[in-house]
Amino acid sequence: MINDMQGLSKIQKAVSRSISAENFTGAPGAGGQAISGTGESCARDLGKGWKVSPSIIVEPGKVFELANIEGPGEIRHIWVTCSGPNRSLILRIYWEDSEVPSVETPLGDFFASADEQQYGAISSLAVCVNPLRGLNCYWNMPFYKKCRMTLENITSERITVYYQIDYVLRELEPGLGYFHAQYRRSNPLPYKTDHVILDGVKGHGQYVGTYLFWGVNNNNWWGEGEIKFFMDGDKDYPTICGTGTEDYFCGAYDFEVNHAYQTFTTPYSGLSKVMDTDGLYRCQQRFNMYRWHIADPIYFNQDLRVTIQALGWRSGGRYLPLQDDISSVAYWYQDTPAPSGSVLGSADDLEII
Repeated sequence: MINDMQGLSKIQKAVSRSISAENFTGAPGAGGQAISGTGESCARDLGKGWKVSPSIIVEPGKVFELANIEGPGEIRHIWVTCSGPNRSLILRIYWEDSEVPSVETPLGDFFASADEQQYGAISSLAVCVNPLRGLNCYWNMPFYKKCRMTLENITSERITVYYQIDYVLRELEPGLGYFHAQYRRSNPLPYKTDHVILDGVKGHGQYVGTYLFWGVNNNNWWGEGEIKFFMDGDKDYPTICGTGTEDYFCGAYDFEVNHAYQTFTTPYSGLSKVMDTDGLYRCQQRFNMYRWHIADPIYFNQDLRVTIQALGWRSGGRYLPLQDDISSVAYWYQDTPAPSGSVLGSADDLEII
């Protein structure tokens, strides 16, 4: 496990590589050699080797290939920040010879940060968000033959992107799973329906994380809904059923302390942001939540589907099915590269208004 500090002392037969705008291929000895780039003017008195190419420009409607790596190896860390909104770019990751991505999400959502308008730190094992917009991912991503990673600019503006992809090349033991991520949004969620977090997964693997960005369209508490994991042939009812939204994210009693929402960020779970904090239980507030199943993966052998209810309160102590704006990213590993299954839509479908 890469987060096991005891393993750091073991000498490895591996080589470290890093891809960035200063070394597009990750080749040994190839960093810092640019003679043109986004820092060219700033380095005009210093020349080659002095931060000539610290970033890239992704033109409107274009796809930029961040990485094209021959394996075997594994991605260990991804850092990125950009000049546009966090949903202005689509991140895609392809494993082996697949022509369809196994990861396909808006850039910010992948890093558990759909909306950058208000800074919220995340200090977790899998994802860290640092001042001001430093997005970091530490999910372990092994591949046997090839990894390809791209960014698509879906806006009409040029976007500046700074990035670094740290990886190792080494022989891999057989049986490692491929990393996947699926994005979905319900805006608004149809009445008396569940938001689908993950669907269409066939195979053998383990579910390792959930990110939710939740915008409420009613006053009062909104998180009575239960998360459900339908696995290995489950139909009408799930094998794993939660007890409430804040419970699943390892909180309790509405995340409320002293009549206010209390944000928190821990290695495995967090409520990292509450946007529009003018009062408790107010309509139009937005919530940023993550839950990493690092210590408690959910294993499946045939198939997996994940949903969550949206429930508030109405008169008479009754539940109220909500029609909120819910975005999610599901993270999992499985035995073969498979399509992400994301439902993205247009730039307008992704926009946070």
